[in-house]
Amino acid sequence: MTLLSFDPNQISERQNYKFLIGTIIPRPIAFVTSISDDDVINGAPFSYFNVVSSNPPMISVAVQRKAGQMKDTARNIIENKEFVVHIVDLENVEQINETAATLPRDQSELTRAKLTTVPSKKVSVPGVKEAKVRFECILEKAIELGEADDIGVDLLIGKIVHYHIDETIYREDQRIDPDQLAAVSRLAGNNYAKIGEIFEIVRPD
Repeated sequence: MTLLSFDPNQISERQNYKFLIGTIIPRPIAFVTSISDDDVINGAPFSYFNVVSSNPPMISVAVQRKAGQMKDTARNIIENKEFVVHIVDLENVEQINETAATLPRDQSELTRAKLTTVPSKKVSVPGVKEAKVRFECILEKAIELGEADDIGVDLLIGKIVHYHIDETIYREDQRIDPDQLAAVSRLAGNNYAKIGEIFEIVRPD
């Protein structure tokens, strides 16, 4: 095996991006809804997303800035402290992809994607009916990452205050059926992946 070596400070931002999204795969996709101060419901997909903790239940979403400007999702969540995260699956991925379009701040991506809003139980932000999993979240912490004069990302830590799980994916032993969930993961470029072959390895004592 021959490994090529690169210093991240000696290559372009674009090359860093390509290395990261091309190697850290597959990545789960979060579809995040939030509300602006003008009561516009924003919806956007993010693949810099994962579990932080189960006690308390927390997840993270990293929202990359564009030309140093905070995106609507990050701004809404930081201002209003509430949001809903949905798991993207095979049945909704086409609609979710439509929400990646760049729209004016006063227009909702949910309208463009023909997604149906449903009220939440514990937060003011609605979810979308087309998702099998919804996490109602309150903002635990927002962290600006980057240099002092060049913030590149807003890392949002959300505490889950309510779960919505479709009964078709819920097993009696309180587990989630991965085949029924059919979550979609992000690769690089325009590529996505399905859940492939599942295998088991017993952990040592």
